[in-house]
Amino acid sequence: MSLETYVTSLFFSYFVVFARLGTALIFMPAFGETQIPVRVRLSFALVLCAALMPATPVRDVLPGDPLTIALMVGTEATIGLWIGLTARILLAALQFAGYQVGQVSGLANAFGPSFGAFEGATMVATLMLVSAVAMIFVTDTHHIILRALLSSYELFIPGQPLMVEDMAQQIIKAGSKSLYIGTAISAPFFVMGVVLNLGMGLANRMMPQLPVFFVAASLLIAAGLYILAVAIPSSLDFYIMETREWLMMFRF
Repeated sequence: MSLETYVTSLFFSYFVVFARLGTALIFMPAFGETQIPVRVRLSFALVLCAALMPATPVRDVLPGDPLTIALMVGTEATIGLWIGLTARILLAALQFAGYQVGQVSGLANAFGPSFGAFEGATMVATLMLVSAVAMIFVTDTHHIILRALLSSYELFIPGQPLMVEDMAQQIIKAGSKSLYIGTAISAPFFVMGVVLNLGMGLANRMMPQLPVFFVAASLLIAAGLYILAVAIPSSLDFYIMETREWLMMFRF
């Protein structure tokens, strides 16, 4: 093998690795956040793929057929896109939960408080997303993410046909799992809303002159913020455990 052929095949192998890992990192929680500048994310992906390339089963072989090259790169990019999007769907559970918390606790009310450019419910959703990203690094889940990306080569062998039907079913299950996580996190706030609204309804029946709306709004917001402060550690831990479980096998 000539030096030119070896260098060309080496660069092609790196490009194949980048097609999967780089595409996955675009959407992967913690690594693909929009708050990180694009140049920083791209530089990190390039360096990371170069560091992980020796640990992948991708060989320094350049196919002679352009169609085979395009098919291989497209397949690897599709796998990376599937991994990143599935992880992002799971993260969306916290955004869903944040909006539900805002609706139940009255922060989404037109008379509710606003925080700068953020409306109350949006602020809660943003808080939960940022907290989840921070917890990914605090609990070393980002190490598990990198290991999962490498282990994906055992499940999706380079050069093998895609399991399109299984991947589509897993995306659907990811949406169902995300809805389950978001609903489970929001459950204490639903109970709080029912109890407080029922109590204020009974109080209004006994004291018709009581300004229920203004009293209930204050109680809902105060109780919602208190329960959020108490429940958010266990909520984030629940999300982290569910994400780790999926990363172990890439299936639900």
